[in-house]
Amino acid sequence: MTTPTTTRASRPAAGRGVVLRRVLAQTRFETAAVLRNGEQLLLTFVLPLIALVVLVRTDVVDLPGAERPPAALAGVLALAVASTGFTSQAIAVAFDRRWGVLRMLATTPLGPRGLLAGKVGAVLCVLAVQTIVLVVVAAVLGWRPHGGLGLVLGVVLLMLLGAAAFVALAMLVGGTLRPEAVLAVANLLWVLMAAGGGLLLPVSTLPGPLPTIVFLLPSGALGEGLRTLATTGVLDLAAVAVLAVWAAAGTWLAARFFRWD
Repeated sequence: MTTPTTTRASRPAAGRGVVLRRVLAQTRFETAAVLRNGEQLLLTFVLPLIALVVLVRTDVVDLPGAERPPAALAGVLALAVASTGFTSQAIAVAFDRRWGVLRMLATTPLGPRGLLAGKVGAVLCVLAVQTIVLVVVAAVLGWRPHGGLGLVLGVVLLMLLGAAAFVALAMLVGGTLRPEAVLAVANLLWVLMAAGGGLLLPVSTLPGPLPTIVFLLPSGALGEGLRTLATTGVLDLAAVAVLAVWAAAGTWLAARFFRWD
């Protein structure tokens, strides 16, 4: 016979299992939606690959380190995180709101936090594929891995924090603005982050006080953190702290102000 204590103890575990299944189902749905969308594939795969080839094969921009491929790959990985986590997700959320998809999800127990968790999971799945593709292409272009498990763990930590921060900001923008405004804002911010936001290019190339300002943005912290790790093998704890703050603040703001329709 099941005792009352056992019954009460099993309920929270069962509830957590249901929540986990809902989040995993949302993750599968979001991942499939990204991989089936041609426009999003252009943003998440084609453009980062072009950027990688340009950074490795040309010397228009000075990159840190003795060789160009490590810093180039680090910057392109940062661009991939921003493309998949912010630009792609913000546009998708905005138009899902317009088409009523999110209104239907609002009738389920998923909730804003569950939706955010599902989107983070989907971003991580797509990022895993992106990382494999970019690393293979970088190896063809001359990149060779240096460093051991510590380097890999550092890259994973920075990319996880960056993904969490950018997805939270995507939910905030896509969940509060009109789709037309989100389309313009998300694409404009992508260009600004890629060109002068610290993703592809070192913040040291920026004039005046901009390097310090840009480093305090999630794009600058992610790009500089990955480049520092790739070229020196040292984990930039300041970059980790900046990304953690953005991830926490963005998650709270998205959960607080997100609108389902």
